[in-house]
Amino acid sequence: MLYIADNLKHLRARNNETQSRTAEGMGIPRDRYRKYEDGTNTPPAEMLVVMSRYYHLSIDVLLMVNLRKHPAEDLLRLDDNRLLFPISVDANGDNRIEIVTQKAKAGYLSGYADPDYIESLQHISLPFLGPGKHRGFPVDGDSMPPHENGSTIIGKYIERLGDVIDGRTYLLVTKNEGMVYKRLNKNKKNTLVVESDNRFFPAYEVKISDIIEIWEYVCSIGRSDKKREETESESVRNMFLELKREIAAMRK
Repeated sequence: MLYIADNLKHLRARNNETQSRTAEGMGIPRDRYRKYEDGTNTPPAEMLVVMSRYYHLSIDVLLMVNLRKHPAEDLLRLDDNRLLFPISVDANGDNRIEIVTQKAKAGYLSGYADPDYIESLQHISLPFLGPGKHRGFPVDGDSMPPHENGSTIIGKYIERLGDVIDGRTYLLVTKNEGMVYKRLNKNKKNTLVVESDNRFFPAYEVKISDIIEIWEYVCSIGRSDKKREETESESVRNMFLELKREIAAMRK
């Protein structure tokens, strides 16, 4: 369903503007604008670009998101104005963290930019995380010890590729692979080198153009106390490994 007509009417009313004033701001005749707002005509691509710039909202949001239900001020703006997703808070004003469960994981690639899908996810609150947008993702396989299969990784959203620090761990959402939790390095042009801490799994490359989202590892929620001693030992080993990587990077 396209919400463009309702959204134009809502945004104009929110700005307390007349149709004539809005049409003038967009550089088109009032009668032409009126037909977009009442649904008689659908704006062509070049007009959608104008509307996107006028309201500082991405085209997909103008078309696909009901802004009466999901106000623009409640959405997080990303780089290049390309998509938005909602931020919700608990009674204390702390950001609520959406948890992508195994059941919800299959729909994430098609729903990550859909406010209704994000709103349907389970939520938790971890006030100690501080500022930033956080989300939880399930861990699969055994490529990234000490995180057990079935654990949940809490990640902080990374807005710019330049904020990725070589050697640290991130949850990567890509067009081809979906979700992967790996250690990242930027030592290739137009690609990221993706590595597992379990050396049984070889490193590989991911094209920057295939990346949808990057979430920096903040903490994890384990399933149980199973093999706690081994896990703690592995965690200490990984801490020293990451420290070694950071020292090596500083020496370059």
